[in-house]
Amino acid sequence: MSGTCETIMASNQTLFSYVLRLADDHLILSQRLGEWCGEAPTLEEDLALANIALDLIGQARALYAYAGQVEGKGRNEDQLAFMRYERDYQNLLITEQPNGDFAHTIVRQFFISAYMDPFWRRMESSKDEMLAAIAAKASKEVTYHLRHTSEWVIRLGDGTRESHERMVEALDDLMMFTGELFEMDAVAQEMLQSGVGVDASDLKAEWQHTVQTILQEATLELPKAGHMQTGGRTGRHSEHLGHILSELQYMQRSFPGLTW
Repeated sequence: MSGTCETIMASNQTLFSYVLRLADDHLILSQRLGEWCGEAPTLEEDLALANIALDLIGQARALYAYAGQVEGKGRNEDQLAFMRYERDYQNLLITEQPNGDFAHTIVRQFFISAYMDPFWRRMESSKDEMLAAIAAKASKEVTYHLRHTSEWVIRLGDGTRESHERMVEALDDLMMFTGELFEMDAVAQEMLQSGVGVDASDLKAEWQHTVQTILQEATLELPKAGHMQTGGRTGRHSEHLGHILSELQYMQRSFPGLTW
């Protein structure tokens, strides 16, 4: 009997970690995109990036709320988002990279959206009903994210000489963070075997096809894969995450339990 309980607890802990890492991805990326509010190159794009950020924060909220339920320790979405330390976050490294210029932001979002599009579509078949429901809504939103960023990749890549060069630089800078998208650690493996999660490594071929198809139209090339930066899933982050969290968590840490 005790062995069965331990198995259930271990499974719940793994599910909690799996949901939490997805929530962290979306929270940190939404925070990055939110930094463009009032700073985007056009009013239309200012609104578009803000809308994508709102989609991401909505997905993060749903995931954090579910993670809190799975954990069973009474932590709500705000506590999970705002009251953890840097090493407790499990987001992908690419999500925390600085916005840089507009080309860097577009490439970062394009890479992630090209991955999340097939990810959420497959998650719709998850045996976990809550995750499947979240995926059903998220998959519709990420379809727009991918279409929007793809149009910008083509526009910038096949635009002026300067916009093309900036896109080349952005691709070179961010390519090293894409390998982490497809890693399958023990948490992901257990979720896959239980029918809850997705085989991220199996998404690589579709991701490459999507990315290369758009880049070809944009007169750009996907850089050759070299050394890949990883560690986000185990809490080993770049120096950028701490700066994001200092802004993101300021109000809750200054005024714990603050409500509007």
